Amino acid sequence: MDMTPEFIALAATLVLALVQILAAGAVRTSELGAKWNAGPRDGEVPPPGKLAGRLKRAQDNLFETLPLFIAAVLMAEVAGKTGELTAMGAHLYFFGRLVYVPIYALGIPYLRSAVWGVAAVGLILIIAALFV
Repeated sequence: MDMTPEFIALAATLVLALVQILAAGAVRTSELGAKWNAGPRDGEVPPPGKLAGRLKRAQDNLFETLPLFIAAVLMAEVAGKTGELTAMGAHLYFFGRLVYVPIYALGIPYLRSAVWGVAAVGLILIIAALFV
């Protein structure tokens, strides 16, 4: 099976998920120190700083829709429903999620929600293609 545009966007999104995990962890480790990171992390942990909190929330936000994106892409591929609509949807989802991270990290309101909406539209397009 060739790497379709949908699978390429899915693979890129998985890389993005790993980058988000590493970025949130690195910023949190810089706040608490390597000793905390290497330790058992028992006891009270101070709340994250602004950047660490934003990166973690952006990561959590991705993980809310990522299973839906994975399932939709796989279903479209298996059902033979891929085409312009699913390719556009996959790219909207990926690029929306990619742009979402720095916008959230910088704390830009409203634009963050609009970019999230772009990614959501991409997901909706893939799911809609399953029914046409």
